[in-house]
Amino acid sequence: MIGKNSLQVLGRRRFLGVAAGALATTQLSPGANAGLVLDGSIELAQSEAPGSLSSLKQIDAGALNVGYVEAGPIDGPVAILLHGWPYDIHSFGEVTPRLALAGFRVIVPFARGYGSTSFLSSETPRTGQPSALAVDTIALMDALNIKQATIAGFDWGARTADIVAALWPDRVKGIVSVSGYLIGSQEAGKMPLPPKAELQWWYQYYFATERGREGYSKYRREFAELIWKLASPKWAFDDATFARSAAAFDNPDHVDIVIHNYRWRLGLALGDPGLDELESKLAAAPRVSVPTITLEGDENGAPHPDPAAYAKKFSGKYQHRLAKGGIGHNLPQEAPEAFSQAVVDVSKT
Repeated sequence: MIGKNSLQVLGRRRFLGVAAGALATTQLSPGANAGLVLDGSIELAQSEAPGSLSSLKQIDAGALNVGYVEAGPIDGPVAILLHGWPYDIHSFGEVTPRLALAGFRVIVPFARGYGSTSFLSSETPRTGQPSALAVDTIALMDALNIKQATIAGFDWGARTADIVAALWPDRVKGIVSVSGYLIGSQEAGKMPLPPKAELQWWYQYYFATERGREGYSKYRREFAELIWKLASPKWAFDDATFARSAAAFDNPDHVDIVIHNYRWRLGLALGDPGLDELESKLAAAPRVSVPTITLEGDENGAPHPDPAAYAKKFSGKYQHRLAKGGIGHNLPQEAPEAFSQAVVDVSKT
C-alpha cells in the first residue's frame, strides 16, 4: 500500500503544484530514490494564457509534438497515464505524485487534440480513431526510450491501454483500465442497441451532424461541463477544477479529433488508410494477455459495459475492482487512491 502519511502533503485538487513538497518528502524518505525529474514547482493551466503551460515538457514522437508531465525517479518502473474525453492530464493530478512517491517514473501526456500536443505536419489526417491514439502511445514510448511500461487510463485512455496491450504486449508490463475492455470497430458500431442504451450515446449522434460539429466548436466548454456532470453525478467539482482541464480544449485540432472519433465509430467518416491493418486486427476483438486490473465507479453515469461481459477478454492475470462512495466516470480524479493502488498492484505481477 502507498503510505497515507506521505500523501498528506499532497493536498487536494492540485496538479503537481505540490511538486516541491513531494520532492522534499521523497528525499527524506528512507531508501527513496531522489532522482526526480521535476522542473521545479509545476502549476499547470492555472489561467487560459499559453504561458500557464510553460512547465510542460515537449517531445517529437511519431506524427506529434507531445506535451507531457514527467515525475518520479528516472530509473523507476514506468507508468504512463492516459486521459479521455472531455478531460485532460489534470485527471491524474493526485495520482501522479502518489505514484512518484511510490518510486514510479510517471509520464502523463496530452492526447492528440488536447493541450500543448500538436501535429508536426499540416498534411497529417486529424483522425481520432482509437488505433491512432494507440500508435501515438507507442511513438511516445519510443521517443522517450521506454521499452516497457504499465499503462493506465480511463475513457479514451482506457481504450488506448487495451489496444496497446492487445497489439504490442511485449511493451506492456500491465494495464489498469477503467470500465474494462473497450476495444471496438466500425463493424461493431453498426449494431443497434436497445433504446435506453442508445439514449446514453446522444452526443455521438449530435456529433454526426454539422449542427453538432458547429455546436461543439462554439460551446465546447459548456458541453464538457455537462458531460462531467452527467458522467459523474455525485462528483462536486468546483469551477477552478473544471477550468484547469477546460483550457486543454482550446487546442486548434481538438474539435476535428473529437468529431472524427465519434463519426468514425458510426462508420460516417473514413479512417487513416495507414491504420487499416491495425483496425482489422482490432475488429477481431483480440484478448489482452498482460496482467490487468479493471476498475469501475459505483456511480458511473457514462455508457459502460457490465464487468461480467468483458472479464473473459483478459486472458492474463486479472482482477476487477469497484470504487465505492459515489465515484463516477473520471475515476482517477474522483478516487485517486484506488486508481494509484491499482497501478502499484498490477505492476507487481
